[in-house]
Amino acid sequence: MTRYKVWDPAIRVFHWALAAGFIANAFLIDDDAKLHEWVGYGVMALVGLRILWGFIGPRHARFASFIPGPGGVTRQITDMALRRRRTHLGHSPLGAFMIANLLLSMLAIGATGYLMTTNAFWGVEWVEEAHEAFVLWAELSVLAHVAAVVLESLRTGVNLPRAMITGCKTVPDDVKLET
Repeated sequence: MTRYKVWDPAIRVFHWALAAGFIANAFLIDDDAKLHEWVGYGVMALVGLRILWGFIGPRHARFASFIPGPGGVTRQITDMALRRRRTHLGHSPLGAFMIANLLLSMLAIGATGYLMTTNAFWGVEWVEEAHEAFVLWAELSVLAHVAAVVLESLRTGVNLPRAMITGCKTVPDDVKLET
């Protein structure tokens, strides 16, 4: 087993704070409460900081480091289908797509949520329906994300949740590593 330092503290705090904010607003806080609005602003601030960190942060935080190259997604799906134990030091190609999906989903939820507070769009049905649809999409995406993390952890032997807590990935010696 080889241990690699991958996720910096800013990425880890962002990840868990975003998860907490989304869960709180989607499942725990009443939609009509002022706290729902403020948590939404907090989530948008987190996403804004993550986007900035995606350009100026350390290597594995940068968007440029995990944009899949040609064939990256196909190779990962083939590895999964053939049960090849290959892992990525940073984000995997499919993981990169999920990150983009979740960040864009959060932005869409935030934008429609904000529109619902404006005079021009307050009470406008399509804005509320879009907000709810984006939340549902994000909920389904989070479920897919969690399932994929569990399955990839089992397939590769790399404990991905622990890596997002400690910042380090521990990779078994028999697993091929993509850097």
